[in-house]
Amino acid sequence: MLSSSARLLRLLSLLAARPSWTCAELAGRMAVTDRTVRRDIAKLRDLGYTVDSDAGPWGGYRLRAGTRVPPLILDDEEALAVAVGLRGAALGGALGGDQAALSALLKLRQVLPPRIAERLGEWDDALVRLPWPEEPQLRPGMLLELAAACRRGERARLSYRDGQGRHTVRDVDPYRLVHTGRRWYFVARDVARGWRTFRADRVERLRPTGHPVEITDPPDPAEFVSRNTANGPYPLSATIRLPLPPADALRVVPATVGTHRADGPDATIVEIGGPDADGLARYLLGLGTPLRVLAPDSVREALVRRARELAHDNEEHARSVGAARNSSGPPPE
Repeated sequence: MLSSSARLLRLLSLLAARPSWTCAELAGRMAVTDRTVRRDIAKLRDLGYTVDSDAGPWGGYRLRAGTRVPPLILDDEEALAVAVGLRGAALGGALGGDQAALSALLKLRQVLPPRIAERLGEWDDALVRLPWPEEPQLRPGMLLELAAACRRGERARLSYRDGQGRHTVRDVDPYRLVHTGRRWYFVARDVARGWRTFRADRVERLRPTGHPVEITDPPDPAEFVSRNTANGPYPLSATIRLPLPPADALRVVPATVGTHRADGPDATIVEIGGPDADGLARYLLGLGTPLRVLAPDSVREALVRRARELAHDNEEHARSVGAARNSSGPPPE
């Protein structure tokens, strides 16, 4: 039979595993009586855990989220998943530097069962990381500050450094954080300029003003960031139609390159920014998939011109190869 402390940890693990349990279900999983379950629930409450309950034969027990951090009871696969996630955070700096993630990873590895530690070591040995160019990293804690500002629902004073290194201070109404896979973006309504996206690694300070705000008619944050990062810096934008469903179109043109909208179930309209018509034409030819340029005419004409040049070059290459073969004579018998 489990000791009282071990039974309480087992009970906590079960309560954290799903939203609700009946008393009979808990008793069956723990191989104890209903009375023991009720007594252990009372002990958890005495220890400070908030366990809600519903009366009646179909009632149940629920561990209320956010009242206290319970001990984590992880199975083998969960422990490995947490360790791999911490390693990814440490390598990528998504949490504003690697020290916190590395510290947590070291603590976790000290208590991992040998079989899980061995699997994690095998993953480490197989991992090869292609380094990114040197880029500013998030200041430690900034991501949490931005997330808290989005939840708080009040205006904030943002100190920001733009891509040209200019420092500005502006009042914003925080809304959402968006992660593109490489960078974090802060979506907020600039009181003076309207909706804006800010690179989180360029935020120097965010101070709450105590002025409550209500966000009305906000943009879709993911689409808004996609549109601004894909088309914002470029002087020219092209609209194309891909004969692919949206999910397949995203694999051809990532969301960080173009903005997508469905055109029926089997086609997608994509807007892509570029430096000029020739540059966009080169990119579109490189996609290697059928497409139609809807606008502008300059990109359509550049695409046709480059396609003809490519076809002409291929014909010239084929003729030169054929001539070389003919000049070499018949193969020896």
